[in-house]
Amino acid sequence: MKTIAAISTPLGVGGISIVRMSGEESLAILKKVFNTKDIEHFPSHTVKYGHIIDENKNIIDEVLVSYFEAPKTYTGEDVCEINCHGGNLVTRQILDLLLRNGATLATPGEFTKRAFLNGKMDLSQAEAVIDVIESKSLKEKNASMHQLQGVLGKKINEIKKNFVDLLVDMEANIDYPEYDIEEVTREKIEKVIEENKSELKKLEASFENGRVLKNGVNTVIIGKPNVGKSSLLNVLLKEERAIVTEIPGTTRDTIEEYITINGVPLKIIDTAGIRETNDKVEEIGVEKSKKAIENAELVLFILDATRDFDDEDKKLLEMIKNKKHIILVNKIDIGNKIDVKDENTIEISTKNLEGIEKLEAKIEDMFQSNELDVEDEVIVTNLRHQELIRKTEEQIENIQKALNSGIPVDMLSIELQNAVQYLGEITGESVSEDVIAGIFAKFCVGK
Repeated sequence: MKTIAAISTPLGVGGISIVRMSGEESLAILKKVFNTKDIEHFPSHTVKYGHIIDENKNIIDEVLVSYFEAPKTYTGEDVCEINCHGGNLVTRQILDLLLRNGATLATPGEFTKRAFLNGKMDLSQAEAVIDVIESKSLKEKNASMHQLQGVLGKKINEIKKNFVDLLVDMEANIDYPEYDIEEVTREKIEKVIEENKSELKKLEASFENGRVLKNGVNTVIIGKPNVGKSSLLNVLLKEERAIVTEIPGTTRDTIEEYITINGVPLKIIDTAGIRETNDKVEEIGVEKSKKAIENAELVLFILDATRDFDDEDKKLLEMIKNKKHIILVNKIDIGNKIDVKDENTIEISTKNLEGIEKLEAKIEDMFQSNELDVEDEVIVTNLRHQELIRKTEEQIENIQKALNSGIPVDMLSIELQNAVQYLGEITGESVSEDVIAGIFAKFCVGK
């Protein structure tokens, strides 16, 4: 494969930037541009100080260079990393110099793709790399790190091996019918299928927790105009994200942000105030708000403590009665005319932060985040993995139905082969090039 190069740190001004190379020509290319003492002797896994110079021996930058000899590297190939001063110009100059001297610009995710292709990690671990990078909460990061260490791949391979062993027994049943081993094989199939079906169901069930960790609880803030929805968003975010005025209808569109409250990740949406209106723009915002309520997993319904509980409030309460919800009576610092009969009601003041801790505790209690031990459990956080596990379960259920109907053992191998195929797609042993390309296209260049 060609030697690839890319900038592995975000572009911009900073203390350092890193330009990375991977491939069998990495050291040879480095020697053309790196001016240091005894460049011919560069022990693996060491760092040297020197200067990057161009074709005319002009110094481009003062750098530290790391060299890692295959196969004990991230990609499984020779790897060089140039630590230069941060800044768009100098970093780009160094990358261009490497490309002029024989390197090829890496595509998105190509370093990790090579790690996968060279057997340094399975596909589920490779996907965990980008999950670690994009983590929005500590628990999500920990779950992703757990997967990066190979715990999911190990569990999948255990189940797959059990199925492969069954296929071997089935083949023996076909090849040596004179030994009359079908009954023994049937009993073993029933036992192994039931045991591994239970493991698969645990993995699929973990996806609900994994999805929450990765995507956050879909949370919507609703209420009539000027009840304090945007103020609540700002309080929870601890920043002035939404515009707050005394003019009703300031928020015309939904505002989305991610936040973690007591370990519970939330995708929180501030909606336009819901009311009857003749304003076309505001009307569009109201319709978006109603749509957001339909898709919500948690609704924070805000009422104004200085106003009576009217028919519009009753309509909103009716809309969310079958949703997980918390009713927040806001502005209690200036009055309280509302008495709501709902066990999930909390009195707050976004102005002086009264009741906010109670709200945060309530959210934690509702989603029981502390019960999710990401260190000890194998958690599925990836939709692709969940779908493949579900497909595997379907094949297993087909086998169980066939066994119960008395179908001969040798006729069950197709479903079992399909199950092995689906599990292999999770770890990358039996996945198409198109799927691989699609996965790594989501990565940034340089990773």
